[in-house]
Amino acid sequence: MYDTEPFHEPDPSAVGSRIDPVLARSWLLVNGAQYDRFDAASRSRADIVILDIEDAVAPKDKDAARENVVRWLADGHSDWVRINGFGSPWWAADLAALAGTSIGGIMLAMVESVDHVTETARRVPGVPIVALVETARGLERITEIASAKGTFRLAFGIGDFRRDTGFGDLPSTLAYARSRFTIAAKAANLPSAIDGPTIGSSALKLSEATAVSSEFGMTGKICLSPDQCGPVNEGLSPSQDEIKWAREFFAEFEADGGEIRNGSDLPRIARGTKILELARAYKIVPDDFAVNDHMPAPTDTYHF
Repeated sequence: MYDTEPFHEPDPSAVGSRIDPVLARSWLLVNGAQYDRFDAASRSRADIVILDIEDAVAPKDKDAARENVVRWLADGHSDWVRINGFGSPWWAADLAALAGTSIGGIMLAMVESVDHVTETARRVPGVPIVALVETARGLERITEIASAKGTFRLAFGIGDFRRDTGFGDLPSTLAYARSRFTIAAKAANLPSAIDGPTIGSSALKLSEATAVSSEFGMTGKICLSPDQCGPVNEGLSPSQDEIKWAREFFAEFEADGGEIRNGSDLPRIARGTKILELARAYKIVPDDFAVNDHMPAPTDTYHF
């Protein structure tokens, strides 16, 4: 499906830079068989670029796509790679080719059990792994997958999940699945989950879909073209209204003596602190913007 998405050159005045994958919002998939797209993706506003040698690549092109990725990484890049699922004919070859490269991390397709993650991690020690869960079988085991040694974050493969289950794409239809991702990530002390992509170029549709991701506590989203990254980043960042609320809350709190007044103060302190920390991390406010330090917010809570 990726070949049908427009892949425009990024606006040089709006080029972003990679950020900590713990905080990453936009995860841009790039067809590994199309080397000419790699540079445009690297200059996009994506928080993380993922060179895709799985779903986007036909079986006959797998070897060439893998070679493209290895060549790109050998040139000093450290992007992520989506590899083929455990047990597929290409999984072992993908890992053998990527071991020892400058790869930033792996998105492992079709994760359905703990072994899929642990066996992958064993072959590329020290490389963070996003477990892409895409089937009913995987969802039923998502708590164990989240707790597996080697799992860095969870991601929701919506397209394959819908094909596997017959579900539609309404937010209410997928509410149970999204909730399972968020709860499993939280219970395993992982960063919040990454939601699946939105197909199409409608700005309104993308905005609405990103709002759904945020509503379900998912703090990342897979993107299919560079044009999607900016709106996703905006939708998964603290809003100006949230920043204004945090500043006003802390001003009021300090004016009242900076002492806990009732049971609602602690969660509001945590929320306000996290809003301002994220606003700085995402360069929405300056690095020296004051962040109240009465109480550190939970380190694995990125939305409120």
